Amino acid sequence: MSAVDLLDRCDFPATGGPLPLAVSGGADSIAMALLARDGGHEIVVWHVDHGLRKAAGDDAEFVEKFAADLGMAFELRRVELAAGSDLEARAREARYAVLPLDVCVGHTADDRAETVLLNLFRGAGLAGVAARMARVRRPILALRRHETAAVCAAAGIEPRDDDMNHDPTFRRVGVRTRLLPSIAAEFARDPVPLLNRHADLVADALMVIEAAAAELDPTDAAALRHAPAAVAAEALRAWIGDTVGWAGIDRAAIDRALLVVDGTHVATELPGGHRLARTAGALRIERADA
Repeated sequence: MSAVDLLDRCDFPATGGPLPLAVSGGADSIAMALLARDGGHEIVVWHVDHGLRKAAGDDAEFVEKFAADLGMAFELRRVELAAGSDLEARAREARYAVLPLDVCVGHTADDRAETVLLNLFRGAGLAGVAARMARVRRPILALRRHETAAVCAAAGIEPRDDDMNHDPTFRRVGVRTRLLPSIAAEFARDPVPLLNRHADLVADALMVIEAAAAELDPTDAAALRHAPAAVAAEALRAWIGDTVGWAGIDRAAIDRALLVVDGTHVATELPGGHRLARTAGALRIERADA
């Protein structure tokens, strides 16, 4: 394995202006920065301190020194998380709110495999299983974690280890440390490439479904009833998600919406204090307290 071989599998944008990289200090993001440097990019290292760990300040100092040693610009942002459930989701939203829109993040094929399984068991439907991960740039998505660790080792850098990555109260940690190893043992093969390949196949099929769904009027119950089930579900998912936000728009929510479409129910609750209602064959989304 050489840096050239790994770079050939990366998807960094064309060299030009400064390239913003989100660097936590972990092996994946450090390796991403090293590979981007090898690819001739001018880099701006962005680090977000969520204030969740006692070592967060040490992480920021580590990343700042790393950037300085390699002649990279450095930007630090601190965020405060509001109270609520799903700490991972809240931290992610807060992080993306302060990072540049075109930022690159160090997610790998292992991360995508975990996301496929998490979304599958959340009932997130085809879009979740496709795990497109297209919200921001992910240039090392074709690499594996053992490869990013090797890049760091070859550079003589010992990355930071976030203790939250070993906390079994986080479901992703359970998928990483228990579920995926169990699948590997049961089938005697590495499931990560298989899950990524499956996600790619689902993403290709979903493109066809999305194109057909875009031709539907999601407020027309009759049109939805006569469309293939997958197309109707996607038309509803896109409309509802764009209208009320994507949080909580899982397969269960779409199944409830389809019961309104076929006349089984006249209305159903939606996430975020909204509901879907039907009158004379026309669907509408309104506040639940309207």
